[in-house]
Amino acid sequence: MGVADLGLPVDVPSTALFTDHYELTMLQAALKAGTAGRHSVFEVFTRRLPHGRRYGVVAGTGRVLDAVENFRFDADVLGFLRERRIVDEATLQWLAGYRFSGDIWGYPEGEVYFPGSPVMRVEGSFGECVLLETVILSILNHDSAIAAAASRMSSAAGDRPLIEMGARRTHELAAVAASRAAYVGGFATTSDLAAGFRYNIPTVGTSAHAFTLLHDRERDAFQAQVDSLGRDTTLLVDTYDVTEAVRAAVEVAGPELGAVRIDSGDLLLVAHRVRQQLDELGARDTKIVVTSDLDEYAIASLAAAPVDAYGVGTQLVTGSGHPTGSMVYKLVARADSADPTAPLRPVAKKSSGGKTSIGGRKWAARRLDAYGIAETEVVGTGPVPAELADRQLLVELVKGGEVVGREPLDVVRDRHTAVRAGLPLSATQLSRGEPVLPTEYVTAGSGN
Repeated sequence: MGVADLGLPVDVPSTALFTDHYELTMLQAALKAGTAGRHSVFEVFTRRLPHGRRYGVVAGTGRVLDAVENFRFDADVLGFLRERRIVDEATLQWLAGYRFSGDIWGYPEGEVYFPGSPVMRVEGSFGECVLLETVILSILNHDSAIAAAASRMSSAAGDRPLIEMGARRTHELAAVAASRAAYVGGFATTSDLAAGFRYNIPTVGTSAHAFTLLHDRERDAFQAQVDSLGRDTTLLVDTYDVTEAVRAAVEVAGPELGAVRIDSGDLLLVAHRVRQQLDELGARDTKIVVTSDLDEYAIASLAAAPVDAYGVGTQLVTGSGHPTGSMVYKLVARADSADPTAPLRPVAKKSSGGKTSIGGRKWAARRLDAYGIAETEVVGTGPVPAELADRQLLVELVKGGEVVGREPLDVVRDRHTAVRAGLPLSATQLSRGEPVLPTEYVTAGSGN
């Protein structure tokens, strides 16, 4: 069963109302003015990365494709708009037949991006494209922020697996999206069953402190868990005294005990002590899993500790301090009429305060150095230079309203690992710094 077969994991009839009120009032005014049918090009990009971050990660593209397919104004949605008098009857009639029929290009999911990168390009009539702004941005901004945090954490973790366990720290639907984005960024498993069901992400979990507290003795809780889940289970050993718990865990499960989990205290110190104790008890193959408000810095600080896996929650689902990618959706080119042969005219916002944009339909390519390592993000309008023709980044996602770019999540995850490996080594440094690649703009012609 594929993602498309499952539908949306939300109790709404469509994604059409995942939008802002002003998208519909703009549409109404454009329909009355006769400009809604003008061919238009919108682009998603960010003007800057979060302070200190070296790269961004494109995530949520697959969810955007689902959202576009399900962007329909059915009878209930139209009834709501009519009852609230949000738009007039002529606009409601237009919306009743809405189907996105344009084209969408974008960076493939799992790619990295930098300031000015045209992460996604949406083309079609103004009316059909403007309505998608909010839902596209809400997905890409959230998922890309989570994936960027996950990428930094997985880089810090090295070969040690990461468990996503942040569902209880965010909205229940955001938790599913966060788990997916974390998987893109390098996490191996999730505790969230909804994410496992919808996206086929491996799920894991054993017990919490409540299970230990339920029993009269800690040993009884361990015995019950081992009897139910087997000797290779993971026992939580910090409810009371860690040393006593580890001893009891090995006595109950034997040296075949799968793992112990530590969820509090000085993790570096405790991990060393637990490893020594496990070895002395003959449980040399028993692994150590640590949790407890970890972020990429805490994970990096445990690199020399005898830790085998990390569980991360709060810091992951909040983007490790940066919960949005700060992406925007801007009109960059439009025709002077609804005539499909009318040429495109570059348009751009020229306001002050750092909110300017560059007009024209963009292409993007990544220049490599002599060693095959990325050195520059090149963004341009007009013809693509011959030397960059085979380094272009945007791929076709939707053609004539039909999704053509959906990919398995494992392909996306593997892509990110490969792309990150092709960045300069400084990309994975956790110290604050500028984007690891500069963005170079090349303008030519009219932007057509």
